[in-house]
Amino acid sequence: MYRYTTRQRPTTSRPGTETFVRDAPTRLAYAVLACWTFWLYAFGPALTLLRAELGFSYTLLGVYELLWAGGAALSAVGFVWAARRLARGALLWCSALATAVGAGLFTLGGSTAPTLLGAVVFGLAGTTMLTVVQAVLSDRHGDRRDRALTEANVGAGASAVFAPLVLGALAASAVGWRATFVLPAVVLVLLYLRHRRQPLPAAPRPATAKKTGGLPLACWLFAMLTAVSSAIEFCLVYFGPQLLIHAGMSAAAASTALSSNYLGILIGRLLGARLTRRPGRAVALLYASLAVTGPSFVLFWLTDQAALAVLGLFLCGVGIANLYPLALSLTLGAAGGQEDRANARSQLILGVVAGVSPFLLGGLADRYGLVTAFALEPVLIGCCVLLLWGGLRARRAST
Repeated sequence: MYRYTTRQRPTTSRPGTETFVRDAPTRLAYAVLACWTFWLYAFGPALTLLRAELGFSYTLLGVYELLWAGGAALSAVGFVWAARRLARGALLWCSALATAVGAGLFTLGGSTAPTLLGAVVFGLAGTTMLTVVQAVLSDRHGDRRDRALTEANVGAGASAVFAPLVLGALAASAVGWRATFVLPAVVLVLLYLRHRRQPLPAAPRPATAKKTGGLPLACWLFAMLTAVSSAIEFCLVYFGPQLLIHAGMSAAAASTALSSNYLGILIGRLLGARLTRRPGRAVALLYASLAVTGPSFVLFWLTDQAALAVLGLFLCGVGIANLYPLALSLTLGAAGGQEDRANARSQLILGVVAGVSPFLLGGLADRYGLVTAFALEPVLIGCCVLLLWGGLRARRAST
């Protein structure tokens, strides 16, 4: 049986830094997150193919994301209750099984109603699995959670690159795109067989006073930053291929071309993982990421050339890459000993904001056209800058 305690190693790190060890629970969390991300980033392009099959509107495409986000919100509401009653391991593997069931409903439903139900289950169970992974990394690494979360999202970025490529390849084959959703389930079965007896870090037990108190203002603002930054990404994931189709690509080619965005995310996260090896760089990296995202999106949005649009998507990925993990790290760091509550609340806000935003974009697209509707994205980017600035001010005021 593995131990999750850190083995002491000689270190020559500068004073004030901590030894970072990728032990068995950390590696397991990285692998589970990669599986979830593969599903998640196959889901958006799969909706493009499903829309081509079933012929539904942009608004209904947004409903899929809205229902997925509704499931995510339900998960966030119940996570603190579940985390108090179930061990991390039981919660992890039960949510993994339920996520596989949701993926099966979405891919094998064959019509609108069961695939919509699959989206709900997928969001509910998958977000629970994601929240457990984030909790394990936060419990295990404490103040160095920024590095753990950024490294975990490197593997997630790799999955994001391969998911639409695999989806596109299988869509063009006799096997069909639905087989893509089987792959993470197989990996999770193997992980369960290998790690089912793996002890995971227990949730921290804050002082009684902290249990009854509310989350600090800075924590709420950083949680909003986490959600809005995810909304930027989700709008691109769900409607980026539609804009590429508008630029002249086929549905299959547009779904595959979305990999350029995911490649940018992977490269951005590799850079982020390197930069966060030293503590204290999260804020500067967040500001830099937003500075890259804005102009890159404008290039993607306003060009009428497919090649430039794909380049813009790639650069958007580089900018977006570290927004979520670093914003989440700031959220948990400002929680005042209530990390599980902050983790759950951040996912609740994310479910609402990241669900409503693509739904709103879809409604605007049906009414005013897709290009005009994408004006929502610069608004979200500007909100991220304001939330980061406000959260930092609130954090300084509370110290």
